Amino acid sequence: MACLTETTLLPNNAREALKALPSRRTARPFFLLFLLLPLLVGCAGLQRQGEWWQARRDPSGQAPDPAVTPEAVLQVYAARAVGWRGVLAVHTWIALKPSEAVSYTRYEVIGWGVDRGVPAVRINRTGPDNYWFGSRPVLLVDLRGEGVDALIARVEAAVKAYPYPSAYRTWPGPNSNTFTAYVGRAVPELRLHLPPTAIGKDYLPGGALAASSPSGRGVQLSLFGLAGLLAGWDEGIEVNLLGLTFGVDVKDPALKLPGVGRVGTP
Repeated sequence: MACLTETTLLPNNAREALKALPSRRTARPFFLLFLLLPLLVGCAGLQRQGEWWQARRDPSGQAPDPAVTPEAVLQVYAARAVGWRGVLAVHTWIALKPSEAVSYTRYEVIGWGVDRGVPAVRINRTGPDNYWFGSRPVLLVDLRGEGVDALIARVEAAVKAYPYPSAYRTWPGPNSNTFTAYVGRAVPELRLHLPPTAIGKDYLPGGALAASSPSGRGVQLSLFGLAGLLAGWDEGIEVNLLGLTFGVDVKDPALKLPGVGRVGTP
């Protein structure tokens, strides 16, 4: 009896398609290009004028003027990190303004100075929507009006309960994205969908192996932020490998790649 192979069991059109595929040797350059693409795109996105500390940090115009906006406002932003970190990662923060307030409060985690005793959680280091050293922030959450004051109170309670107020580690966490993801889990009504470039979002406090996703509408497994799996209605399916995220967004079809972020629908 003749031996049966996997290709023998395939229909003719499938066998022809397999024959058309490149060999392992010819496929290697394409595989390497796929691996390098996130790095190349990330580097291209980091081109800024001058030294990073001289880069623009003025308002981006995305937070409504509190002088003419009496309603409550709650926003979450993400911008490319400074220096080499920006090749792969973004920095995230939260800005809020209760009803009738005359100014915003901005909450974020920053690593600079933590080794000298400076708290990791910083308040009002700069304006609510300012450029982050040359990088224009992307608005992830924008809630206004009725019911937002109650959410603001819960966000502020989550900020106070954050378990790493004096600790920072660039990778795998806890970092700025660990903080923002923690608040998102504590207040799922934010429906926070962090980008795949938010390295540190998968670092679960206390060494937990499972938790809800930052959007509150999914679940995730994580091994100290070094490896994990996430599945959710808003996030789709994500695989975390050494802090890098690969995935597929099903709700708004797109691929998720390290450094690049989402590739597909906006």
